[in-house]
Amino acid sequence: MLLTITARRSEALATPGDLGFLLHKHPDKVQSFGVYAGTAHVFYPQVSADACTAALLLEVDPVALVRGRSGRSDAFALGHYVNDRPYVASSLLAVAMGKVFRSALNGQCVGYEDLVESPLDLTISLPTVPGEPDLVRRLFAPLGWDIQAEPIAFDATRPEWGAAPLVSLTLTGSVRLADALSHLYVLLPVLDEAKHYWVGQDEVDKLLRAGEGWLPSHPERDLIAHRSLAGQRDLRENALTRLAELDDRTRENGRDDAVGTDEAASPRPLVRVRHDAVLKVVRDLAPVSIADVGCGSGALLGGLLKVQGVARVIGTEVSDIALSTAATRLNVDSMTERQADRLSLLRSSLMYEDERLADLDMAILMEVIEHVDPDRLPAVVRNVFGAMRPRHVVITTPNVEYNVHYPALATGGFRHSDHRFEWTREQFQTWAHSVARAHEYQVDFRPVGEADPQVGPPTQMAVFSRSAPVEVPA
Repeated sequence: MLLTITARRSEALATPGDLGFLLHKHPDKVQSFGVYAGTAHVFYPQVSADACTAALLLEVDPVALVRGRSGRSDAFALGHYVNDRPYVASSLLAVAMGKVFRSALNGQCVGYEDLVESPLDLTISLPTVPGEPDLVRRLFAPLGWDIQAEPIAFDATRPEWGAAPLVSLTLTGSVRLADALSHLYVLLPVLDEAKHYWVGQDEVDKLLRAGEGWLPSHPERDLIAHRSLAGQRDLRENALTRLAELDDRTRENGRDDAVGTDEAASPRPLVRVRHDAVLKVVRDLAPVSIADVGCGSGALLGGLLKVQGVARVIGTEVSDIALSTAATRLNVDSMTERQADRLSLLRSSLMYEDERLADLDMAILMEVIEHVDPDRLPAVVRNVFGAMRPRHVVITTPNVEYNVHYPALATGGFRHSDHRFEWTREQFQTWAHSVARAHEYQVDFRPVGEADPQVGPPTQMAVFSRSAPVEVPA
């Protein structure tokens, strides 16, 4: 199987031969490397003043592949030896890239740091890639590539047989080399959907590392996670939970997203500002027992445990994987007995009454309600304000008016693919007042993040109290 990467002369790359420095492979040499089930060769078919092409040729030893196989079995025994694995770009090529181009994939090149961070005019060619043209476009187009995906016929002499589930792929774009390599490293196994190695928990960490910066916001991230993790439900849910949290940070806290926000003057990301705003309310209201309802991977729980006077912290989620991730994040296994007694991680749904959550001082729903279908939101209200009925309820949710400051959302859409709605300030306050009246609470509203004079803050907060309203300093 063959991969070629061509870099053309541009403002960033005045000398195309510098591609060799970025790849850490000399253009005047043919270099060979032993990789899983074969040998990878790196050479340069073209080096000129206008363009430089690096090629990675992977020779697969079918016998070695069978001897070392631990992935999905072929449909019949002969299929171990007679198949398209030596010719079709797959997880084998991704693994070879990870070894041969490791430094370039990690964005490491001493002396060329500026070039590492610069988009290059690249053309990437793969003669044979598994998948339908539409799937290839869905995976690569959101990453900024111009795509040519030409179907490959089963047999050119028998047109009636139609096309094979393969394409000849050419990607063209202005992309950082490290990003281009990471796109291929993650997405080739997704197209292949037949990894040649065992997929375990460490594959989730590898997927998130390799897709850092682009995978959390990719519109096909669910499909990518499903195929990358061999369809294993627990691993997929773990990956999607962590990707959703990363997407929160990426969409809300990218340096270029918040118009009028100076990175040096305001170094804290919005997710941190939101946590700090909630923790400030906790300190001001001094609850003894708190439930973080819909705690996700436990990002807020650690802060709640540090608040003086809080004796009991409960984190709830419907996903066992999310609770397991939270336990790992909080190092529950290494907690002292006294520390562990203060924390409970419970599988519980917002839709149903849970007596374990009754008689608490505070319930926190941080960025939760917008993930609930509108027709199911009344059930959540009845459960939280009617059955649980804590002394205080803190709710945060995005302010959809502020989305004009996010370029990706300028023409519409929500901050997360899982959001069922996002409210204006008027909509949120109208809803909150109606909830407070129906359940005998007082409600106070607080901005979270720097407010824009026209559209308000990025996040809005409502603090409900069953007793007389408590003054919460802004």
